[in-house]
Amino acid sequence: MASWPILSVTTFLPLVGVIVLLMLKDDAAGARNARWVSLWTTLIVFAVSLILVQRFDPGSAEFQFVEKKPWLGGFATYHMGVDGISLPLVILTTAIMPLCIAASWRAIKVRVKEYMIAFLVLETLMVGTFCALDLVLFYLFFEGGLIPMFLIIGVWGGPRRVYASFKFFLYTLLGSVLMLLAIMAMYWQSGTTDIAVLLKHSFPQTMQPWLWFAFFASFAVKMPMWPVHTWLPDAHVEAPTAGSVILAAILLKMGGYGFLRFSLPMFPHASADFAPFIFTLSVIAIVYTSLVAMVQEDMKKLIAYSSVAHMGFVTMGIFAATAQGVAGGIFQMVSHGVVSAALFLCVGVVYDRMHSREIASYGGLVNRMPVYAVVFMIFTLANVGLPGTSGFVGEFLTLLGTFKVNVVVATLATLGVILSACYALWLYRKVIFGKLEKPSLAHISDMGVREIAIFAPLIVLTLLLGFYPKPVLDLSSASVTALLDNYQRAISQTNTSPAKAAALMNSEAK
Repeated sequence: MASWPILSVTTFLPLVGVIVLLMLKDDAAGARNARWVSLWTTLIVFAVSLILVQRFDPGSAEFQFVEKKPWLGGFATYHMGVDGISLPLVILTTAIMPLCIAASWRAIKVRVKEYMIAFLVLETLMVGTFCALDLVLFYLFFEGGLIPMFLIIGVWGGPRRVYASFKFFLYTLLGSVLMLLAIMAMYWQSGTTDIAVLLKHSFPQTMQPWLWFAFFASFAVKMPMWPVHTWLPDAHVEAPTAGSVILAAILLKMGGYGFLRFSLPMFPHASADFAPFIFTLSVIAIVYTSLVAMVQEDMKKLIAYSSVAHMGFVTMGIFAATAQGVAGGIFQMVSHGVVSAALFLCVGVVYDRMHSREIASYGGLVNRMPVYAVVFMIFTLANVGLPGTSGFVGEFLTLLGTFKVNVVVATLATLGVILSACYALWLYRKVIFGKLEKPSLAHISDMGVREIAIFAPLIVLTLLLGFYPKPVLDLSSASVTALLDNYQRAISQTNTSPAKAAALMNSEAK
């Protein structure tokens, strides 16, 4: 284990870059330096985060790299730590950020310094969300991320950026107000805001449904689940390319992480009771938003609705409460973070050249952009869930885990796999294949060295995790097993007499 506060360094190191950016001048040289400072800052943060993977013990389900200090006069603590559930998401966050900075290199031409500051502050808040082990600290990180993303969409977004940014902010804030009330109730009932302690605390069964719904309101909007998903397409369409990447790759995963960290372990009885409700919403999200994606004329909107459908597999797998379902949900979050980021970057490549996201504006790009056609094909097939790509592993595991508890739900969810092939391959055919008939595309250039360098690690990860998913699955295995053991034990104790429950626990111990 690290003797130095490695989690705090990983979390707050981007703010050092912010301090440097604040000292730069607002001129052409300052803008150029802002790009380099931001890129090197995010690369250093990523390098530091890799030390976490090197020193992490995958065989332990306990929180590791723990830091704990008194805070707020003893009411709360500055408590940080990671386990096999949160660490993959921390690494995903630090890995995606340098790619976002590189993708914004030429696309962002005004207020470059402020743009980079917003992204570095956002990185701190996102990493902090996954590392926080105190409810108050978690809430501050979780909600704090709204502010820089609100600015990124509202200042550097498209024509309807103000509408989209306010819709994003109000939707997510409204759900989180209920979570704040639940946090206060949990403190009054248990006397602590320490997440590690609360995971072992048994909340009254009459209280659990209310707490569960309050947290659900926040996490469902964040993911987002149907029917509170309508803010996402607008936010994606208006956000700059890197903003869309962060939304899809990281911010959506906070909802899934919340279900795994709070809903399932802290409110097991309510989670079991409301599992059919989650299954219903997940199936609707998978099927309905896939159908909606098929009629979109904007590439970003199509991929945004695709994200809602794919996150439906995550919620379905998590609340199946099986080893394959939960492990598949975690893997799907990591996989979707890579694939969806790449798809939005693919849209950004042609948008930077043509300033249009309309599918009808393209066609026959393979004739002028063969490298782009290959890259787009890889991530389109990963989005479909083709075996050999990371998209297949996550969807297969969530479906397998759900099939064990509800055959009907798993069967209906499988329709989403078929529908995803329909809209994804249709998009690819319309944009890439056919004759190059539009005069505006006659001189479009293929991907450059910078763009290829951005996509190369994403391609490697997509194919590597497709053929060899073991690193991610092993990283989370012990934590998933402990989570499900505690969940099943809580459920079984409720359904048996005290004497029978004690006998069950003794047999498990033996």
